[in-house]
Amino acid sequence: MLYWIIISFVVFYLAILIYVYFSQDSLFFYPSKEHQISPDELNIEYQDLYLKHDNGEKINAWYFEPPITNENQIERTIIFCHGNAGNISGRLETVQFLLQFDLNILLFDYRGYGKSDGVPSEEKMYQDAKLCYEFLIHEKKMSPTEIIIFGRSLGGAVAVDLAAQVKCGGLVVESSFNSSLDIAKKSFPYLPVGLLMKYKFDSSIKIKKINCPVLVGHSPEDEIIPFQLGVNLYEAAISPKEFYELSGGHNDREYYSDEIYREKLNKILNQPTDRN
Repeated sequence: MLYWIIISFVVFYLAILIYVYFSQDSLFFYPSKEHQISPDELNIEYQDLYLKHDNGEKINAWYFEPPITNENQIERTIIFCHGNAGNISGRLETVQFLLQFDLNILLFDYRGYGKSDGVPSEEKMYQDAKLCYEFLIHEKKMSPTEIIIFGRSLGGAVAVDLAAQVKCGGLVVESSFNSSLDIAKKSFPYLPVGLLMKYKFDSSIKIKKINCPVLVGHSPEDEIIPFQLGVNLYEAAISPKEFYELSGGHNDREYYSDEIYREKLNKILNQPTDRN
């Protein structure tokens, strides 16, 4: 009887390992193809773009330009890297919030999300963000220091990867983590996740290469990505850097009304730029 109990336990354990390994795509990526709402419905002016990779696959992006309110308005653009679920249509509340800072916004869908071609993967997400950066440099004729890279949740890892590769004016990361391995260890503490992980999203190493101003925000009430993982990411960054304790759950945006956080965002979003 003991023999069969042991055999059953081993078979069950191996089944869990196999499930975790082969289900990683569905565990990491929750794309939605249908748009919930368009900017038109919220009276937000935008350009509907399709950016093309060398292999022919296209990603869909929305480009927003706020009205010019004064002749000294800084021409800067945010590349916004969203999280692992839904698509760009679920981020219009964020667009409305960021437009208050009088910056352009390039909001894009990774491959497999929304109207973008293909299927998602870690490497493809990095490539999609890089394609957006190159669009701003070559098509919009922007200086690298006029580009702010902004990532939230899993998009924080995408933003860190891009900022580690290119020159930019600043990096903002909200509700993200230092590595997906650390998240997996907390979710599956009794599994050898280091041997199972296909997707690393190791921001802790990449953020050490970034020398632009960095702002990391995370909430102690985050029920999806532990607060300490956001702190760990911040601690791995080099100066100039700043950490701000947000409020609310992972998908709450009550901190939009936090005046101190708005001031910190404004500082990094609208700092003086050097076109040279």
